Amino acid sequence: MELLLIRHALPVRRELDTGIADPELSPEGLEQAEHLGQYLAYEKIHTVYASPLRRAQQTAIPVARHQGIEIITEDDVAEWDRHSNEYVPVEELKAANDPRWQAMLRGELQEHQESPDIFNARVISAVERCIANHGGQTIAIVCHGGVINAYLTHVLGLTQYQQGFFYPNYTSIHRVAAARSGERSIVTINETAHLRGSGLPMGIFQKS
Repeated sequence: MELLLIRHALPVRRELDTGIADPELSPEGLEQAEHLGQYLAYEKIHTVYASPLRRAQQTAIPVARHQGIEIITEDDVAEWDRHSNEYVPVEELKAANDPRWQAMLRGELQEHQESPDIFNARVISAVERCIANHGGQTIAIVCHGGVINAYLTHVLGLTQYQQGFFYPNYTSIHRVAAARSGERSIVTINETAHLRGSGLPMGIFQKS
């Protein structure tokens, strides 16, 4: 079967005194998501899963709509900071050399963050469960950068880098071939052809 791990589109910045930030997509993010859905409309996707966080749900909507199917919410592919009271796109943190960016580079846990071991176990178990339920099919899981890092480093055996192996661009597609025997092969990483020439932001290192 083929697995598509997809990072959500660009969300808005949200910083609260209390409560959970859980931001929605920005106007640019909504456009990114629509480009993604149109791009994948030429493929047959049997099931679309999404994290319960709003940025993932909104990104999944065009993908599911173009396939004529409903979104299935998978709680265990939520991001490690799902309960945080703030969300600042990492590009903004990096551009401002924000202390939170430096803390991320050092791998320091912040308040409301899940421990790496618990997070990685949760993500890997969830992705493998989705794979097991769809033998011979193609599924998409719309999720988060940390989730994608956790699963791909698991496949590669690079477990020491699970929290920051690489940077997934917004709405990037990461394809994995999964055999019934248990073999997992990475087919593509950071596939963003649907954003080329759109003028929309892609991430830290690439521009459209």
